[in-house]
Amino acid sequence: MKFCLACKHTYSDASWKCPACGHEPAERGGFVSFAPELAAQNDGFDPELFKRYAQVEAGNFWFVARNALLKKLMLRHFPRASNILEIGCGTGFVLANTCATYPAAHLSGSDIFTEGLGFAKQRVPSATLFQMDATVIPFREEFDLIGAFDVLEHIEDDGAALAQIHAACKPGGGVIFTVPQHPSLWSRMDEYAHHKRRYTRAELLEKMRAAGFKVRYVTSFVSLLLPAMWLSRLLQRNAPPADDGMDPGLKIHPLMNAAFGAVMAIERGLLSLGVTFPAGGSLLVVAEK
Repeated sequence: MKFCLACKHTYSDASWKCPACGHEPAERGGFVSFAPELAAQNDGFDPELFKRYAQVEAGNFWFVARNALLKKLMLRHFPRASNILEIGCGTGFVLANTCATYPAAHLSGSDIFTEGLGFAKQRVPSATLFQMDATVIPFREEFDLIGAFDVLEHIEDDGAALAQIHAACKPGGGVIFTVPQHPSLWSRMDEYAHHKRRYTRAELLEKMRAAGFKVRYVTSFVSLLLPAMWLSRLLQRNAPPADDGMDPGLKIHPLMNAAFGAVMAIERGLLSLGVTFPAGGSLLVVAEK
């Protein structure tokens, strides 16, 4: 069901115009906009990064490995999902992966910035895309599956976002989240990405349960590469800032990129066999409403 942010009425019309109060969301950059005051600038992310991400995602070991892992877990835990929302879809790299995973599903993607939605539209032209603040979601009990992939760490009030995601999820539906793990790994990369935090496992699970979710699966990933991550972060703390303003995590030698991709493939194989990791650069959680 759609949820009018003006009068709190729920409705199922195809139009975004509320049948109860007549409120209709604005349009910005060719996309329906539910939080236009945040669409161009806020402190959760730098919209200039969308173009850079769009250029490197398909060739970067981390983005490719995350997509492959998400595909496996989507099919394992939500094989019949037919109405799916990705919050913070950015350039649409994961959304395109979801489209390939669920070719018959209705896909929606949201982002707080309209800049990323233009790239997402090119990658997934069939998806319904809109600008939205994740702490004020205009849906109630609408989606079988909601994903937020490295998004929650950008949101100051992540508890409010989790509560809204829970409200937008159908009873019996579920969510998949990924977040950066271990506050001790905080580095210049987190600052470039405008992160508010890196999570501990206990912190994220506590917040999800407080929002009403039942956690079904949890694992760290980028675990076999954790020693390399620790070393990289240590070196970054003592290195001068990059002159080009580029996220240092996006600059990687092709041979190292290939080697790290091979390690991630081994890790993914272990996860497929039922192994879970207690520590890693990222944390993944599957939960149900």
